[in-house]
Amino acid sequence: MSVVAHETVETDVLVLGAGGAGLRGAIAAAEGGARVLVVCKSLLGKAHTVMAEGGVAAAMHNVAYQDSWEVHFADTMKGGKLINDWRMAELHAKESPDRVLELERWGAIFDRTWQGRIHQRPFGAHTYPRLAHIGDRTGLELVRTLQDRAVHTAGVDVHMETTVFKLLTEGGRVVGALAYRRSDGSLLMYRCGALVLASGGAGKMYRVTSNSWESTGDGTALAYEVGAQLRDMEMVQFHPTGMVWPAGVRGILVTEGVRGEGGVLRNKEGERFMERYDHERMELSSRDVVARAINSEVNAGRGTPHGGVFLDITHRKPEFIKSKLPSMYEQFLKLAKVDITKEPMEVAPTLHYMMAGVRVEPETGATNVAGLYAAGELASGLHGANRLGGNSLSDLLVFGKRAGEAAAADALRNAKQAKARVDPAQVDAAIAGLMAPLARPGGENPFKLHGELQDLMSTYAPIVRDEPTLEAGLEKLKELQSRALTCGAGGSATRAFNPGWHTAHDLQSMLVNAEALLRSAMARKESRGAHARSDFPKTDDELGRVNFVVERTADGMRVTAHPIPPMPEHLADALHRSYATFTPEEIE
Repeated sequence: MSVVAHETVETDVLVLGAGGAGLRGAIAAAEGGARVLVVCKSLLGKAHTVMAEGGVAAAMHNVAYQDSWEVHFADTMKGGKLINDWRMAELHAKESPDRVLELERWGAIFDRTWQGRIHQRPFGAHTYPRLAHIGDRTGLELVRTLQDRAVHTAGVDVHMETTVFKLLTEGGRVVGALAYRRSDGSLLMYRCGALVLASGGAGKMYRVTSNSWESTGDGTALAYEVGAQLRDMEMVQFHPTGMVWPAGVRGILVTEGVRGEGGVLRNKEGERFMERYDHERMELSSRDVVARAINSEVNAGRGTPHGGVFLDITHRKPEFIKSKLPSMYEQFLKLAKVDITKEPMEVAPTLHYMMAGVRVEPETGATNVAGLYAAGELASGLHGANRLGGNSLSDLLVFGKRAGEAAAADALRNAKQAKARVDPAQVDAAIAGLMAPLARPGGENPFKLHGELQDLMSTYAPIVRDEPTLEAGLEKLKELQSRALTCGAGGSATRAFNPGWHTAHDLQSMLVNAEALLRSAMARKESRGAHARSDFPKTDDELGRVNFVVERTADGMRVTAHPIPPMPEHLADALHRSYATFTPEEIE
């Protein structure tokens, strides 16, 4: 008998996360004949997917007729500095147009060209205008459409405001999960035939981030704890443009769509400084280049009064701005009292996205742990060292579908094995760990520890890193991990509506992600994409042939280099046809 009573719920496929990847996976699994239960930490429809405002990248050639999947593939590989999983990049480029048209059939209302086709806007580092969009609210429309489709799909159920804190295994296979309801702390045991992780990234381990409170790296940590491999954990993306002022809104995303619609970046002297960093693509350079450029301008003393730069679109007509960027117009007017049709915006980099995540098989989203799948931001591989804008939404559509289909087939194939008895000791140990902070009224304050972690990561794993700083950050992280073992629940012993208890659990997930990031960043002794090292400012050809993989061992966390398989000839030809040569500036 467990130390604390819990309710048992059975399903074929358990999906953790109700953003775009989770919802698309749930629809696919249900259409595959499985009973599906979606568990989300917040409310249905409240997902970080809504922050992907600019559009869905897909080579539909509605605006640029010469666009093709081969060019999209090449752009993605080039943007990722060639350490992407090339098979994922191929599948993504080929299947994205069908997923966009599918969304349209399900009710998504896209902006149109004068001919009535889905409109596509230009975006950073995409060769052609490729982003299908709904103004600057694309992520919101995508989630709305998928949510509507999911709730009207037979066999799909949803548990909201529920946090999963432990994956259950039997015989090396994931067979369920333990969770608690955030409202009253009551416990749930989920039994399933297969499980899809789609819970997003870990942006809340940084102080300045576009991520909402849910993004604490839960899925990555859950997977790591049961033996799943993590990949490219050094690769986290600082979006170039987040709000800077007032202080209370610092980090809120300013969509790349502003630059896609003609916005220009200027320093305090009025200089259009991107000329110095990428004179060809300027503001439409890749996100890693633009973020480092803004960082350099601020560090050189050419920043704005609040530590950013100016993003100016006032040269466009007010009617154009309000129609193409309605959310940005409202956001700045209401939060910063800035009319972007008349005044420039103050912006600076904000932690936005994890290229890092769980290592998966391209075709199925399967991890190295039986019965466990992953999709969306939580899964690594597609984006390599840097994600191109718009590729996140097409990523979750393409691979959410694939993971859901594979999980359903796996669950139905292994239904009998999935019902195997779970060792009660495993359950009791997990519940005891969850409850421990409630029994420590004088324990370390979880909110204080979270704040210290955010300061630590912002200081020791910033946009530009070096060995001494990373080493110092890892030592401080070890101290924080030790203190977290005695973490309390913020002074309250009740399980009902206890944010301190929730934070104490979230902290454990963020600490796993932070350690993996620091250790992987130390291992990659070069600068590549989003990972910039001041002590190793150049790219290293040898390190361009490996991914760094994180695994849990009896001796703790281990990071090893895994060779990247050779690219097949037809993809290498597509890459070379699109980009015959790479200049040093393009790959550094």
